[in-house]
Amino acid sequence: MHISFLLHNAYGIGGTIRTTFNLAEALAARHDVEIVSVFRHRDEPTLGAPAGVTLKHLVDLRRHSPGYDGDHPDYQAPARVFPRGDGRWKQYSRLTDTRIAAHLRTVEADVVVGTRPGLNVHIARQTRRGPVRVGQEHLTLDSHGYRLRREIGFRYPLLDAVTTVTEADARSYRTRLKLPGVRIDAVPNSVPAPTVAPADSTAKWVVAAGRLTKVKRYDLLVEAFAKVVAARPDWRLRIYGSGDATGNERDALRALIEQRGLHNHVHLMGPANPLEPEWVKGSVAAVTSRLESFGMTIVEAMRCGLPVVSTDCPHGPREIIEDGVDGRLVPVGDADAVAEALLGLIQDDELRRRAGQAALAASRRFDPVRIAERHEALFAELVARGSGAASRGRGRDALHRARGAVLDAAYTARYRAADVLRKGKRA
Repeated sequence: MHISFLLHNAYGIGGTIRTTFNLAEALAARHDVEIVSVFRHRDEPTLGAPAGVTLKHLVDLRRHSPGYDGDHPDYQAPARVFPRGDGRWKQYSRLTDTRIAAHLRTVEADVVVGTRPGLNVHIARQTRRGPVRVGQEHLTLDSHGYRLRREIGFRYPLLDAVTTVTEADARSYRTRLKLPGVRIDAVPNSVPAPTVAPADSTAKWVVAAGRLTKVKRYDLLVEAFAKVVAARPDWRLRIYGSGDATGNERDALRALIEQRGLHNHVHLMGPANPLEPEWVKGSVAAVTSRLESFGMTIVEAMRCGLPVVSTDCPHGPREIIEDGVDGRLVPVGDADAVAEALLGLIQDDELRRRAGQAALAASRRFDPVRIAERHEALFAELVARGSGAASRGRGRDALHRARGAVLDAAYTARYRAADVLRKGKRA
Protein backbone atom coordinates (compact mmCIF):
# COMPACT_ATOMS: atom_id res chain seq x y z
CA MET A 1 0.00 0.00 0.00
CA HIS A 2 0.94 3.63 -0.46
CA ILE A 3 0.13 5.43 2.81
CA SER A 4 0.24 9.22 3.13
CA PHE A 5 0.15 10.98 6.53
CA LEU A 6 -0.82 14.65 6.80
CA LEU A 7 0.92 16.22 9.82
CA HIS A 8 0.81 19.74 11.25
CA ASN A 9 4.59 20.22 11.57
CA ALA A 10 7.05 17.33 11.29
CA TYR A 11 9.92 19.61 12.30
CA GLY A 12 8.80 20.34 15.85
CA ILE A 13 8.60 18.36 19.09
CA GLY A 14 5.44 16.71 20.41
CA GLY A 15 3.68 13.47 21.15
CA THR A 16 1.73 13.41 17.88
CA ILE A 17 4.93 13.92 15.90
CA ARG A 18 6.73 11.16 17.81
CA THR A 19 3.96 8.61 17.46
CA THR A 20 3.42 9.45 13.76
CA PHE A 21 7.13 9.00 13.09
CA ASN A 22 7.14 5.68 15.02
CA LEU A 23 4.13 4.36 13.10
CA ALA A 24 5.33 5.58 9.70
CA GLU A 25 8.77 4.02 10.15
CA ALA A 26 7.29 0.67 11.20
CA LEU A 27 4.86 0.67 8.25
CA ALA A 28 7.66 1.62 5.85
CA ALA A 29 9.21 -1.81 6.34
CA ARG A 30 6.37 -3.24 4.20
CA HIS A 31 4.73 -0.27 2.46
CA ASP A 32 5.41 2.95 0.59
CA VAL A 33 4.95 5.64 3.25
CA GLU A 34 5.16 9.43 3.14
CA ILE A 35 4.63 12.16 5.71
CA VAL A 36 3.40 15.48 4.35
CA SER A 37 4.08 18.27 6.82
CA VAL A 38 1.89 21.34 6.40
CA PHE A 39 4.65 23.55 7.82
CA ARG A 40 8.44 23.48 7.75
CA HIS A 41 10.33 25.96 9.91
CA ARG A 42 13.77 24.30 10.09
CA ASP A 43 16.06 22.31 7.82
CA GLU A 44 15.91 18.97 9.64
CA PRO A 45 13.29 17.35 11.91
CA THR A 46 14.13 17.86 15.57
CA LEU A 47 13.24 14.23 16.30
CA GLY A 48 15.21 12.92 13.31
CA ALA A 49 13.63 11.76 10.07
CA PRO A 50 11.97 8.31 10.27
CA ALA A 51 13.89 5.71 8.30
CA GLY A 52 12.45 4.66 4.94
CA VAL A 53 9.79 7.40 4.96
CA THR A 54 9.49 10.18 2.36
CA LEU A 55 9.15 13.59 4.02
CA LYS A 56 7.50 16.52 2.19
CA HIS A 57 6.20 19.95 3.20
CA LEU A 58 3.57 22.35 1.87
CA VAL A 59 4.40 25.74 3.44
CA ASP A 60 8.03 26.77 3.92
CA LEU A 61 8.65 29.11 6.87
CA ARG A 62 12.47 28.99 6.74
CA ARG A 63 13.52 32.60 6.16
CA HIS A 64 16.77 31.58 4.50
CA SER A 65 14.98 29.28 2.05
CA PRO A 66 14.43 30.35 -1.58
CA GLY A 67 10.91 28.90 -1.22
CA TYR A 68 10.05 31.01 1.86
CA ASP A 69 6.26 31.48 2.09
CA GLY A 70 6.03 33.79 5.09
CA ASP A 71 5.58 36.88 2.91
CA HIS A 72 2.97 35.31 0.62
CA PRO A 73 -0.15 37.55 0.69
CA ASP A 74 -2.46 34.60 1.40
CA TYR A 75 -0.37 33.62 4.43
CA GLN A 76 -1.91 36.52 6.40
CA ALA A 77 -5.51 35.79 5.37
CA PRO A 78 -7.48 33.59 7.82
CA ALA A 79 -8.20 29.99 6.89
CA ARG A 80 -11.64 29.07 5.61
CA VAL A 81 -11.35 25.28 5.51
CA PHE A 82 -9.30 24.53 8.62
CA PRO A 83 -11.91 24.76 11.43
CA ARG A 84 -11.75 27.62 13.91
CA GLY A 85 -12.50 25.25 16.76
CA ASP A 86 -9.13 23.51 16.33
CA GLY A 87 -6.58 25.09 18.66
CA ARG A 88 -4.09 25.54 15.81
CA TRP A 89 -6.48 27.62 13.70
CA LYS A 90 -4.51 30.89 14.00
CA GLN A 91 -1.50 29.21 12.39
CA TYR A 92 -3.51 28.28 9.30
CA SER A 93 -4.42 30.60 6.46
CA ARG A 94 -5.84 30.97 2.98
CA LEU A 95 -2.44 29.75 1.81
CA THR A 96 -2.67 26.51 3.77
CA ASP A 97 -6.23 26.03 2.49
CA THR A 98 -4.89 26.22 -1.07
CA ARG A 99 -1.75 24.14 -0.57
CA ILE A 100 -3.50 21.35 1.35
CA ALA A 101 -6.32 21.25 -1.22
CA ALA A 102 -3.84 20.99 -4.10
CA HIS A 103 -2.02 18.15 -2.33
CA LEU A 104 -5.20 16.21 -1.56
CA ARG A 105 -6.60 16.62 -5.08
CA THR A 106 -3.51 14.98 -6.57
CA VAL A 107 -2.27 12.63 -3.84
CA GLU A 108 -1.33 9.21 -5.21
CA ALA A 109 -2.06 7.01 -2.21
CA ASP A 110 -4.23 4.11 -1.20
CA VAL A 111 -4.75 5.57 2.28
CA VAL A 112 -4.63 9.20 3.43
CA VAL A 113 -4.32 9.71 7.19
CA GLY A 114 -4.96 12.94 9.11
CA THR A 115 -3.37 13.48 12.50
CA ARG A 116 -5.50 16.21 14.12
CA PRO A 117 -9.14 17.31 13.76
CA GLY A 118 -8.43 20.31 11.53
CA LEU A 119 -6.47 18.18 9.09
CA ASN A 120 -9.08 15.42 9.24
CA VAL A 121 -11.63 18.02 8.12
CA HIS A 122 -9.38 18.92 5.18
CA ILE A 123 -9.12 15.23 4.25
CA ALA A 124 -12.89 14.76 4.48
CA ARG A 125 -13.63 17.80 2.33
CA GLN A 126 -10.81 17.90 -0.20
CA THR A 127 -9.38 14.43 -0.87
CA ARG A 128 -9.99 13.22 -4.41
CA ARG A 129 -12.21 10.19 -4.91
CA GLY A 130 -10.35 6.93 -4.57
CA PRO A 131 -8.04 6.93 -1.51
CA VAL A 132 -9.35 5.64 1.79
CA ARG A 133 -9.70 8.54 4.24
CA VAL A 134 -8.70 7.98 7.89
CA GLY A 135 -8.82 10.55 10.68
CA GLN A 136 -6.66 9.99 13.75
CA GLU A 137 -7.63 11.48 17.12
CA HIS A 138 -4.64 12.07 19.38
CA LEU A 139 -6.61 14.09 21.94
CA THR A 140 -10.17 13.23 23.02
CA LEU A 141 -13.66 14.14 21.94
CA ASP A 142 -14.31 15.60 25.41
CA SER A 143 -11.30 17.91 25.10
CA HIS A 144 -12.76 19.65 22.03
CA GLY A 145 -15.06 22.62 22.37
CA TYR A 146 -18.65 22.68 21.14
CA ARG A 147 -17.73 24.41 17.88
CA LEU A 148 -15.18 21.73 16.91
CA ARG A 149 -17.40 18.83 18.00
CA ARG A 150 -20.17 20.26 15.82
CA GLU A 151 -17.83 20.53 12.84
CA ILE A 152 -16.58 16.99 13.42
CA GLY A 153 -20.18 15.79 13.42
CA PHE A 154 -20.77 17.40 10.02
CA ARG A 155 -17.46 16.52 8.36
CA TYR A 156 -16.39 13.12 9.68
CA PRO A 157 -19.19 11.16 7.94
CA LEU A 158 -17.10 11.63 4.77
CA LEU A 159 -14.21 9.69 6.36
CA ASP A 160 -13.88 5.94 6.11
CA ALA A 161 -12.50 5.48 9.62
CA VAL A 162 -11.58 7.31 12.80
CA THR A 163 -8.94 5.91 15.14
CA THR A 164 -8.62 6.96 18.76
CA VAL A 165 -5.79 6.16 21.18
CA THR A 166 -8.07 4.74 23.88
CA GLU A 167 -11.13 2.52 23.89
CA ALA A 168 -12.87 5.00 26.21
CA ASP A 169 -12.59 7.72 23.56
CA ALA A 170 -13.69 5.32 20.82
CA ARG A 171 -16.87 4.69 22.82
CA SER A 172 -17.46 8.45 22.97
CA TYR A 173 -17.24 8.71 19.19
CA ARG A 174 -19.54 5.72 18.70
CA THR A 175 -22.23 6.84 21.14
CA ARG A 176 -22.19 10.64 20.97
CA LEU A 177 -21.76 11.28 17.26
CA LYS A 178 -23.77 10.04 14.31
CA LEU A 179 -21.14 8.73 11.91
CA PRO A 180 -22.96 6.13 9.79
CA GLY A 181 -20.66 3.81 7.91
CA VAL A 182 -17.52 5.21 9.54
CA ARG A 183 -15.31 2.59 11.18
CA ILE A 184 -14.21 3.67 14.69
CA ASP A 185 -11.30 1.74 16.21
CA ALA A 186 -9.06 2.28 19.23
CA VAL A 187 -5.37 1.81 18.45
CA PRO A 188 -2.89 3.07 21.07
CA ASN A 189 0.22 5.07 20.36
CA SER A 190 3.48 3.23 19.98
CA VAL A 191 6.82 3.62 21.76
CA PRO A 192 9.98 1.93 20.48
CA ALA A 193 12.25 -0.18 22.64
CA PRO A 194 14.80 1.98 24.49
CA THR A 195 18.37 2.10 23.29
CA VAL A 196 19.62 1.97 26.90
CA ALA A 197 19.52 -0.78 29.51
CA PRO A 198 16.40 -0.68 31.72
CA ALA A 199 16.43 0.77 35.22
CA ASP A 200 17.53 -1.61 37.97
CA SER A 201 15.23 -0.11 40.66
CA THR A 202 18.11 0.82 42.99
CA ALA A 203 18.38 4.56 42.30
CA LYS A 204 16.61 6.79 44.82
CA TRP A 205 14.98 9.03 42.26
CA VAL A 206 11.38 9.57 41.19
CA VAL A 207 11.11 10.89 37.62
CA ALA A 208 8.33 12.86 35.92
CA ALA A 209 8.27 14.30 32.41
CA GLY A 210 5.99 16.45 30.30
CA ARG A 211 5.17 20.06 29.50
CA LEU A 212 5.06 22.39 32.49
CA THR A 213 1.38 23.23 32.16
CA LYS A 214 -1.47 23.37 34.65
CA VAL A 215 -3.15 20.22 33.29
CA LYS A 216 -0.10 18.17 34.36
CA ARG A 217 -0.59 19.25 38.00
CA TYR A 218 3.09 19.27 38.94
CA ASP A 219 2.08 21.42 41.89
CA LEU A 220 0.21 18.38 43.22
CA LEU A 221 3.30 16.23 42.67
CA VAL A 222 5.48 18.70 44.59
CA GLU A 223 2.98 18.74 47.48
CA ALA A 224 2.90 14.93 47.48
CA PHE A 225 6.67 14.70 47.39
CA ALA A 226 6.94 16.92 50.45
CA LYS A 227 5.15 14.11 52.30
CA VAL A 228 7.52 11.55 50.75
CA VAL A 229 10.56 13.51 51.90
CA ALA A 230 9.21 13.67 55.44
CA ALA A 231 9.39 9.87 55.56
CA ARG A 232 12.30 9.25 53.18
CA PRO A 233 14.60 12.28 52.92
CA ASP A 234 17.12 10.19 50.95
CA TRP A 235 14.82 10.17 47.87
CA ARG A 236 14.62 12.95 45.28
CA LEU A 237 12.41 14.02 42.38
CA ARG A 238 13.40 15.14 38.88
CA ILE A 239 10.84 16.86 36.63
CA TYR A 240 11.72 17.12 32.93
CA GLY A 241 9.93 19.43 30.52
CA SER A 242 9.74 22.93 29.13
CA GLY A 243 7.15 25.50 30.08
CA ASP A 244 5.06 27.81 27.95
CA ALA A 245 6.41 31.04 26.48
CA THR A 246 5.52 33.03 29.60
CA GLY A 247 7.32 30.71 32.00
CA ASN A 248 4.55 31.33 34.56
CA GLU A 249 4.06 27.68 35.48
CA ARG A 250 7.79 27.08 35.85
CA ASP A 251 8.11 30.15 38.11
CA ALA A 252 5.12 29.04 40.19
CA LEU A 253 6.64 25.58 40.66
CA ARG A 254 9.98 27.07 41.69
CA ALA A 255 8.22 29.24 44.25
CA LEU A 256 6.31 26.23 45.61
CA ILE A 257 9.52 24.19 45.88
CA GLU A 258 11.15 26.97 47.86
CA GLN A 259 8.08 27.45 50.02
CA ARG A 260 8.07 23.75 50.96
CA GLY A 261 11.82 23.75 51.57
CA LEU A 262 12.39 21.17 48.82
CA HIS A 263 15.17 22.87 46.85
CA ASN A 264 17.52 19.97 47.66
CA HIS A 265 14.91 17.32 46.83
CA VAL A 266 12.89 18.52 43.80
CA HIS A 267 14.71 19.55 40.62
CA LEU A 268 13.23 21.18 37.51
CA MET A 269 15.51 19.76 34.85
CA GLY A 270 14.21 21.46 31.72
CA PRO A 271 13.62 19.55 28.46
CA ALA A 272 15.63 16.46 27.51
CA ASN A 273 15.80 14.75 24.14
CA PRO A 274 16.17 11.82 24.13
CA LEU A 275 14.52 11.13 27.46
CA GLU A 276 15.39 7.43 27.78
CA PRO A 277 18.75 8.02 29.54
CA GLU A 278 16.92 10.15 32.11
CA TRP A 279 14.13 7.65 32.78
CA VAL A 280 16.61 4.87 33.64
CA LYS A 281 18.31 7.08 36.23
CA GLY A 282 15.15 6.70 38.30
CA SER A 283 13.30 3.82 39.94
CA VAL A 284 9.71 5.15 39.97
CA ALA A 285 7.83 7.42 37.55
CA ALA A 286 5.02 9.79 38.52
CA VAL A 287 2.12 11.28 36.53
CA THR A 288 -0.29 13.61 38.34
CA SER A 289 -2.30 14.99 35.39
CA ARG A 290 -5.99 15.82 35.61
CA LEU A 291 -6.35 14.76 31.95
CA GLU A 292 -4.34 12.51 29.63
CA SER A 293 -5.64 11.70 26.15
CA PHE A 294 -3.28 8.71 26.18
CA GLY A 295 -0.16 8.93 28.33
CA MET A 296 2.96 8.62 26.18
CA THR A 297 5.24 9.32 29.15
CA ILE A 298 3.63 6.45 31.07
CA VAL A 299 4.53 4.00 28.31
CA GLU A 300 7.99 5.54 27.87
CA ALA A 301 8.73 5.09 31.57
CA MET A 302 7.42 1.51 31.57
CA ARG A 303 9.52 0.67 28.52
CA CYS A 304 12.51 1.77 30.60
CA GLY A 305 11.53 -0.56 33.46
CA LEU A 306 9.90 1.95 35.82
CA PRO A 307 6.61 1.31 37.59
CA VAL A 308 4.35 4.36 37.29
CA VAL A 309 2.23 6.05 39.93
CA SER A 310 -0.47 7.88 38.01
CA THR A 311 -3.72 9.67 38.63
CA ASP A 312 -6.67 7.69 37.29
CA CYS A 313 -7.58 10.53 34.96
CA PRO A 314 -9.42 10.36 31.64
CA HIS A 315 -8.61 8.55 29.44
CA GLY A 316 -5.31 6.76 29.05
CA PRO A 317 -3.74 5.65 32.36
CA ARG A 318 -6.33 2.98 33.20
CA GLU A 319 -5.83 1.36 29.79
CA ILE A 320 -2.04 1.26 30.27
CA ILE A 321 -1.39 0.56 33.97
CA GLU A 322 -2.58 -2.56 35.79
CA ASP A 323 -3.10 -1.21 39.29
CA GLY A 324 -0.99 -3.00 41.87
CA VAL A 325 0.98 -4.95 39.25
CA ASP A 326 3.07 -2.61 37.10
CA GLY A 327 2.12 0.65 38.80
CA ARG A 328 -0.53 2.39 40.87
CA LEU A 329 -3.65 4.35 39.97
CA VAL A 330 -4.76 7.03 42.45
CA PRO A 331 -7.64 9.53 42.54
CA VAL A 332 -7.22 12.76 40.59
CA GLY A 333 -6.16 15.73 42.72
CA ASP A 334 -5.34 13.71 45.86
CA ALA A 335 -1.81 14.57 47.04
CA ASP A 336 -2.08 12.20 50.02
CA ALA A 337 -2.92 9.28 47.72
CA VAL A 338 -0.01 10.12 45.41
CA ALA A 339 2.38 10.27 48.37
CA GLU A 340 1.06 6.99 49.79
CA ALA A 341 1.45 5.21 46.45
CA LEU A 342 4.97 6.54 45.96
CA LEU A 343 5.99 5.53 49.47
CA GLY A 344 4.52 2.07 48.96
CA LEU A 345 7.07 1.51 46.18
CA ILE A 346 9.89 3.45 47.81
CA GLN A 347 9.67 1.58 51.12
CA ASP A 348 9.56 -1.91 49.57
CA ASP A 349 12.62 -2.70 47.45
CA GLU A 350 11.35 -6.09 46.30
CA LEU A 351 7.91 -4.75 45.36
CA ARG A 352 9.53 -1.93 43.39
CA ARG A 353 11.77 -4.40 41.54
CA ARG A 354 8.86 -6.72 40.65
CA ALA A 355 6.67 -3.83 39.54
CA GLY A 356 9.47 -2.50 37.34
CA GLN A 357 9.92 -5.88 35.67
CA ALA A 358 6.16 -6.18 35.17
CA ALA A 359 6.06 -2.68 33.64
CA LEU A 360 8.87 -3.60 31.24
CA ALA A 361 7.07 -6.77 30.13
CA ALA A 362 3.63 -5.15 29.81
CA SER A 363 4.95 -2.20 27.80
CA ARG A 364 6.06 -4.43 24.92
CA ARG A 365 2.48 -4.45 23.63
CA PHE A 366 3.10 -0.83 22.57
CA ASP A 367 6.05 -1.72 20.35
CA PRO A 368 5.76 0.07 16.97
CA VAL A 369 5.77 -3.21 15.03
CA ARG A 370 2.76 -4.50 16.96
CA ILE A 371 0.88 -1.20 16.67
CA ALA A 372 1.74 -0.94 12.97
CA GLU A 373 0.26 -4.40 12.40
CA ARG A 374 -3.06 -3.21 13.83
CA HIS A 375 -3.10 -0.14 11.59
CA GLU A 376 -2.03 -2.24 8.62
CA ALA A 377 -4.92 -4.66 9.14
CA LEU A 378 -7.39 -1.76 9.37
CA PHE A 379 -6.01 -0.04 6.27
CA ALA A 380 -6.01 -3.27 4.25
CA GLU A 381 -9.63 -3.98 5.16
CA LEU A 382 -10.70 -0.46 4.22
CA VAL A 383 -8.84 -0.55 0.91
CA ALA A 384 -10.43 -3.90 0.07
CA ARG A 385 -13.86 -2.49 0.93
CA GLY A 386 -13.34 0.67 -1.10
CA SER A 387 -13.40 4.35 -0.17
CA GLY A 388 -16.43 6.00 1.34
CA ALA A 389 -17.87 7.40 -1.88
CA ALA A 390 -18.02 3.91 -3.37
CA SER A 391 -18.95 1.92 -0.29
CA ARG A 392 -21.64 4.26 1.06
CA GLY A 393 -22.94 5.57 -2.22
CA ARG A 394 -22.70 8.91 -3.95
CA GLY A 395 -26.05 10.04 -2.57
CA ARG A 396 -24.93 10.00 1.05
CA ASP A 397 -21.60 11.56 0.10
CA ALA A 398 -23.44 14.40 -1.66
CA LEU A 399 -25.80 14.82 1.31
CA HIS A 400 -22.96 15.33 3.79
CA ARG A 401 -21.18 17.72 1.44
CA ALA A 402 -24.40 19.72 1.14
CA ARG A 403 -24.79 19.82 4.94
CA GLY A 404 -21.18 20.99 5.13
CA ALA A 405 -21.89 23.78 2.66
CA VAL A 406 -24.79 24.96 4.83
CA LEU A 407 -22.51 24.89 7.87
CA ASP A 408 -19.90 26.93 5.98
CA ALA A 409 -22.48 29.58 5.10
CA ALA A 410 -23.72 29.77 8.71
CA TYR A 411 -20.21 30.11 10.12
CA THR A 412 -19.27 32.74 7.53
CA ALA A 413 -22.29 34.85 8.45
CA ARG A 414 -21.53 34.47 12.16
CA TYR A 415 -17.87 35.48 11.76
CA ARG A 416 -18.76 38.50 9.66
CA ALA A 417 -21.25 39.63 12.30
CA ALA A 418 -18.63 39.16 15.01
CA ASP A 419 -16.09 41.19 13.00
CA VAL A 420 -18.59 44.02 12.56
CA LEU A 421 -19.32 43.99 16.30
CA ARG A 422 -15.61 44.13 17.20
CA LYS A 423 -14.98 47.00 14.79
CA GLY A 424 -17.94 48.87 16.26
CA LYS A 425 -16.59 48.49 19.81
CA ARG A 426 -13.13 49.74 18.75
CA ALA A 427 -14.71 52.75 17.08
